[in-house]
This record gives sequence, structure tokens and C-alpha cells, in this order.
Amino acid sequence: MSDASVRAVGWAQSFPVTRGVRAGREWARAHMDSLGWTHTDPDAVDSVVLAVSELVTNAHHHARTGAQVVLTWDGQALHLSVHDSGPGAPEPRKADEGSLGGRGLAIVDALADTWSIHPTTDGKTITACFRRSEESDCRKDEA
Repeated sequence: MSDASVRAVGWAQSFPVTRGVRAGREWARAHMDSLGWTHTDPDAVDSVVLAVSELVTNAHHHARTGAQVVLTWDGQALHLSVHDSGPGAPEPRKADEGSLGGRGLAIVDALADTWSIHPTTDGKTITACFRRSEESDCRKDEA
């Protein structure tokens, strides 16, 4: 029997369409600060906050639903999950230069170490994983 234990900390919050994106960014930044990342890894904080912004925006704009956001820190990686109850799975699109939108999933792909989409009975959940260092292990979940 192993003595190894896993300690994880997490937070969850719903962001309605009426007040979600800015509140989501502020909420995520506050929790990243509570982990100490604001001082030790400010670039990772900016990446997580931008990913929250993009994914909550997608839930509100494309799915036209509120967004349920969960942040989980397991000691090695931060897992960001955003659930919406809209139908279908989003697909990354190639936005042309003049487009004002269409870059959300491309931005998440560029920022996160891994990300995936999980269909659920009432919509979908997008999970992005962020590592602080090269030694941590963040594997993409298979849907």
C-alpha cells in the first residue's frame, strides 16, 4: 500500500450571461493569487485568466447559456473546466484577419498545455490544463 496522498484544492462558480465574462476573469485572478501564482508565475496567471475569458465568452455568445467554471489545483497542474448547456461541440475555426471573433479556442490551444472537449448529457465541458514547470505532468483526458 502506498503512503502517497494527493492534495487538491478547487473552486467552482456560475457566471450568468448577464454578468459573466469580467466577473469570471476577476474570480479566476483572485484564486490564482490565493495559490501564490501572481508572484511566482504571472505569465501563467495571465494565460489562465485569458482562457477563462475566452471560454466564458464562448458559453455566453455561442451556447447562449450561463457558464459553470471550476478551477482545480492538484499540486502539479491547474485544471480549468467550463461547462455550458448549449448543444453541439465547438470546433476551432480559422478566423480571417478582419473577423472580430472566431479565435477563442485557438487562443485556449495556444495558452494551455492541453485541452479537451467532453460532451455531457446537458451540453459540454471544455477542460484546459496549465502547468507551472516542465517537471509537472498534465495529460490530456480522452473523451
